[in-house]
Amino acid sequence: MTEKEARTWAETRFSADVIDRLDCFAAIVVEQSALQNLVAPSTLESLWNRHIVDSLQLLPLAGEVRGPWIDIGTGAGFPGLAIAVACPECEMVLVEPRRLRADYLRSAAIRLGLGRVEVIQDKIERVSRKAAVISARAVAPIERLLASAGQCADSGTTWLLPKGKTAPEEVAQARRRWHGMFHVEQSLTDPESRIVIASGVRPR
Repeated sequence: MTEKEARTWAETRFSADVIDRLDCFAAIVVEQSALQNLVAPSTLESLWNRHIVDSLQLLPLAGEVRGPWIDIGTGAGFPGLAIAVACPECEMVLVEPRRLRADYLRSAAIRLGLGRVEVIQDKIERVSRKAAVISARAVAPIERLLASAGQCADSGTTWLLPKGKTAPEEVAQARRRWHGMFHVEQSLTDPESRIVIASGVRPR
């Protein structure tokens, strides 16, 4: 998917107001990347493809669920803050252990007018909030994520986990310790990327 195709994909699915806020969000990422290493510098010219739409494609996979949604290791704001912009009625909890990143996320949420975003500066292992959806992008192997955030989930929680081409192997490894439904979806933005969707997850 090219940068133009990514933006067109978003424009056909979201309101003009959401697109304007996403443009504002992109500008914040570029601005703040000059102060701290938010994203790889090589991706700043392709934010819509590499980061924004790569995040937004998770929203329809969550179905009608609008929260609580926990995003683990949000970093620069992907996918959690991007999803919060596109779905401002969603209760979004961004879990980010690094202080500078957490401060940045709070500031960005205020600048974007997102009143239902909460930032928790901590490791997910110490968070006890229950979630309808849990997402994590490039944080840890699936088996480790399920163990680290299991206290935030119940049988109705949907896990949305963007992964690379090793996703099937990670799912196979996770199934050794976890029951549940695991489905691997092709990413829209990168032919080598996948999205693991899991539900009904519980320890064996």
